[in-house]
Amino acid sequence: MTEQSFVLRREPAWDEFSKLIMEKRSNLKKGAVSFILMFRELTQDLNTAKACGFDPAIIERLNNLVNEGNQILYKQHTWPVKASVNFILNTFPQKVRSQWRGILAVTLLFYGLAGFFGFLCLRFPDISKEFLSEYSLSQLEEMYNHESYFYLKPRDVTNDADMFGYYIYNNISIAFRTFASGIIAGIGSIFIICFNGGFLGIVFGHLYNAGFANNLLSFIIAHGSFELTAIVFSGYAGLLMGYSFFVTKGLTRTASIKKAGQDALPIMAGSTLMLVIAAAIEAFWSSRHALPFYLRIGVGTSLWILLLIYFLFAGKKDASTV
Repeated sequence: MTEQSFVLRREPAWDEFSKLIMEKRSNLKKGAVSFILMFRELTQDLNTAKACGFDPAIIERLNNLVNEGNQILYKQHTWPVKASVNFILNTFPQKVRSQWRGILAVTLLFYGLAGFFGFLCLRFPDISKEFLSEYSLSQLEEMYNHESYFYLKPRDVTNDADMFGYYIYNNISIAFRTFASGIIAGIGSIFIICFNGGFLGIVFGHLYNAGFANNLLSFIIAHGSFELTAIVFSGYAGLLMGYSFFVTKGLTRTASIKKAGQDALPIMAGSTLMLVIAAAIEAFWSSRHALPFYLRIGVGTSLWILLLIYFLFAGKKDASTV
């Protein structure tokens, strides 16, 4: 990618984002979804410009736009503290429990496929090459090989803060794709859930055979409690919205989608928060490979247990008094 082609292709989006952030707050609220999507793309453009060593003027322009977007996203549109706390302690876990049957089904699908493909790769070591290219497998081995320079860190980042931003972009983009693809009668969400579950199993099976299973497990166990659970929730939320679009149960299509959104959107919002937490854990804890193996396993196991307790019991007292 040349600098000229990059600017020609992306500059219209930068101009559009610049106009958007100059508008009144009321207009900005109406375009909230567009703002978030454009801000995510702009952040990626900034990372690309830095990685490719483009003109400092381009990097400065993008950096200014990202900073202004950050101020809008995290200052002007933050929830009141009381409402945020109530959502975390009551609304989110209550919505999850109210949909426990569907969420359990999606969870079993995700981890069932992970277990199946993991066993398949353990039983037949060479079969992983049928699913992933040799280059992809070598990249995985390099990331989880403790003797590698890229051990437990992406290639494009140099510090924890950059890693945090990288993981937020990666995690939330997966969640939104999983949710948004559910509009096709939920088929898209199911496909992404199946794909990610199968991929997880293939990666674990291959790395186990390569002798790096402990490195993978100690890395993923802590942030995986939030990240994998949030991906399952996002898949279910997308499935619920897509299903309600085609199966209205006597309601108008608009009313059916609105009713489903009352459950799906809080779950999706909570999932997004979980992915931010997962990114923080992944960047600032999971990558600390110098820490003792059993300490990392213990902390990770504790997070899974605490998350389970949270979804089982948080908000029960509040729900009983309503």
